[in-house]
Amino acid sequence: MSSALDRLKNLTNKISGYETARKENLVVLKKLFDDLGINKKVDNFTQLFDFKAVNLSGASLQKENLGEIKEGKYLQILAISYDKEATVKSKNISLGYFGRAENVDVEFKNKVVEFIIRYRFEKSFITLEHYNGMLNTFGKAVE
Repeated sequence: MSSALDRLKNLTNKISGYETARKENLVVLKKLFDDLGINKKVDNFTQLFDFKAVNLSGASLQKENLGEIKEGKYLQILAISYDKEATVKSKNISLGYFGRAENVDVEFKNKVVEFIIRYRFEKSFITLEHYNGMLNTFGKAVE
């Protein structure tokens, strides 16, 4: 019995930790949204999550070399929109162009990279909620 209770406590702590991290992430993400000038391209912060994805050009997003500059590239935040009614279904939209990556201030570049990671963190929760809702339409699993 104690083992089951311990597992439940651990699971509750983990879920609580993710929810706390998510709330804190949204506060910082909103600040970066304004600081990086993305609010000039996207009217409302919540509309940011209407994009299929947000990508980065000019710096690495890989764990091994996160934020490393790609020489000769331009630092740019790109959003991918999707319109199933259009002839060309997906379209790249620049949310922020910051010039040649090697010329961008390191602190500013780090904010851009942080914005992308924080966006993806929140977007993963939105996706999780979406698929959880879809699974609920199937009812309970067969025992």
